[in-house]
Amino acid sequence: MSTNPVQAADLAPSSPLAAALENDLILGLFLPLQEGAWSPSSAPRGTSWTYDYNATCALEAEKYGFDLAFGLGQWLGKGGYGGETRFREHELDPLISSAALAAQTTRLLLISTVHVLYGWHPVHLAKYGACIDHISGGRWGLNVVTGYKPSEYRMFGLDPIEHDLRYDMAAEFTEMLRTLWASEDNVTARGKYWSMQDAHILPKPVHGRPVLVNAASSPAGLEYAAQYSDLIFITSPGGADPHKAVETLPAHNKKIKDLARARGREVRTVINPHVICRETEKEAWAAYQAILDNEDTVAAENFVAGFTGGDNKSWRGHSREQWVVGGNVHLVGTPEQIVEWFGKLHEAGCDGMQVNFFDYLPDLRRFGEQVMPLLVEAGLRKAAGR
Repeated sequence: MSTNPVQAADLAPSSPLAAALENDLILGLFLPLQEGAWSPSSAPRGTSWTYDYNATCALEAEKYGFDLAFGLGQWLGKGGYGGETRFREHELDPLISSAALAAQTTRLLLISTVHVLYGWHPVHLAKYGACIDHISGGRWGLNVVTGYKPSEYRMFGLDPIEHDLRYDMAAEFTEMLRTLWASEDNVTARGKYWSMQDAHILPKPVHGRPVLVNAASSPAGLEYAAQYSDLIFITSPGGADPHKAVETLPAHNKKIKDLARARGREVRTVINPHVICRETEKEAWAAYQAILDNEDTVAAENFVAGFTGGDNKSWRGHSREQWVVGGNVHLVGTPEQIVEWFGKLHEAGCDGMQVNFFDYLPDLRRFGEQVMPLLVEAGLRKAAGR
């Protein structure tokens, strides 16, 4: 680039992430933007990919004091992952959904996943992101994803890109974003992969720049995250069993944070627990087993193959059964047991929990009414509204 890159720096004190960090544990909701959410199962539930359903989930999360809401992005052909459930055939776009939720929510940090290498130009995303940030009053964040599935690249008429090169490209893209958001003047830049001449973005993001996020496990991905991300979505090297997760996560979290500190930065790691909470442990495990008993076998096989067939480095420690239930770590039990596991994951170095559920609205409401007060008692969360 011909312009000086904007170096990674702490967010403005007014950023919504600063408010989230007043809690010992950041709390996010993984929105079910995609049909079937995380579980290729036909067990009874009311979870829906529709906007109205997701908006209700976001508003409920806001009411219960969640810090952020996040949606993943995907690009699938007809039938999604297949099977009788046509798993994930429908999905709302996370960037557009965030724009709509910006007008309905008042406090949640709204994070959008964008596959930045699927035909995007930094000027486009800098403009669109700043606009959503402006609409939301400074509550928009960007989850930078490079993509790794050859089928997705080919959907856009592109050839798959080698793993480490993807992160080199993502770094240049992010540098250009940050420059566009920061510069009061026109920007001219010529990089290896993108160029721009006399580019200018208004309105500017409310807090200087939006919160930046990515998910990484590989050395190249973690190098990118350590340089640019504020939040890093991590996966458990030990799979979804929380006992194994808390054994393997301390070293994993330390490695990531040491990489960032070597660059003079602080990052926070966030993990994705699938929470199945009931009044008794027996009821919770019965709900867990019901998901497995109603597995959509074809969809499950395709789902696992889709994530493990490429050069993605995450999720390698998960069994097929754990994929069917979905989520990165499975927390099953009573409200007290869920809080105990949250505490153990926090002790293992995780700064936040990005929660998903099977039957979203009833499970979210149970979490809000029964688990959240216990998280406050445990000192992991401040009471909502404080």
